[in-house]
Amino acid sequence: MSYHVEALCDRRRFGSAARKQIAMYLANKASDDGAGIWCSKHTIARHTELSLATVKRTIRDFLDEGLLVETGELRPCDHGHTLVYRLVLEAVSELDSLLPPKGLKETGLTVNPVHDDTPRGVTVTPRRGSPRPPNNPKNNPLKPPTRAEALEAEEVDLDKIWAAYPSDRRRDREGCRRHLAEALGDASVEELAAAAAAYAAETDGYTRSKVCFLDNWLRLAKWRRHVDALRQQKATSTESAEKILRQVAGWVKTRHGMCRHVTSGQVAAAMQRGLITRDEASAAGVLK
Repeated sequence: MSYHVEALCDRRRFGSAARKQIAMYLANKASDDGAGIWCSKHTIARHTELSLATVKRTIRDFLDEGLLVETGELRPCDHGHTLVYRLVLEAVSELDSLLPPKGLKETGLTVNPVHDDTPRGVTVTPRRGSPRPPNNPKNNPLKPPTRAEALEAEEVDLDKIWAAYPSDRRRDREGCRRHLAEALGDASVEELAAAAAAYAAETDGYTRSKVCFLDNWLRLAKWRRHVDALRQQKATSTESAEKILRQVAGWVKTRHGMCRHVTSGQVAAAMQRGLITRDEASAAGVLK
């Protein structure tokens, strides 16, 4: 629990009551840096009393908007496993603030004493209000998608998986769309499309009866094994890149002979991560 993150989210406008409620629940589970959020979408739905579909859609929107990121860690839960998330505090800070501008009082009134030559007490002047009432739809730039837009987005998502799956085992687009909406709570469209392509390559040469239909593949979550493998591969790749970057930083700091093999991209990345300074890079002769 982090009171700092909770206070930050409490002072920001998320666009709807459901979005705010989910954001506050995530903030309650976060550390002071916004990381370490470990709770399944079923748990969020149960505690916020929102529908599971609303929770999944909102989490997906937060990921798309950059308010939330996946750390790549997996934790077990009652429904199999769940991802560990991190609230991006910088992105949350850029949302519209609910606090009044500096210099304005919450009461909406300014009390000005009159001059001594006219002792009539005080003059109460109402503060100038907004040209639009607070509940005017134009005050909220975040508009929920229309039903037609939502269906169109679902079709685009399904097309990506549909195209990657074995062509002779595609059926029931409506059922596939429904099962895909449930799967998107635990995996992204790109991950599912990559999993479908991996499954197609794995079953190439199988007899037709040994290959699962797409609707059952989604319904039974047979994509999970491929998605987990892709995430593990990505995490391993990230860890390897981090190890190489730290090694490069060590060479630069000690002015090792291996500095002549260091690329400008590695130097820039190490400086951005704060592993080395510009002066250290310049002294080692790797700053171009």
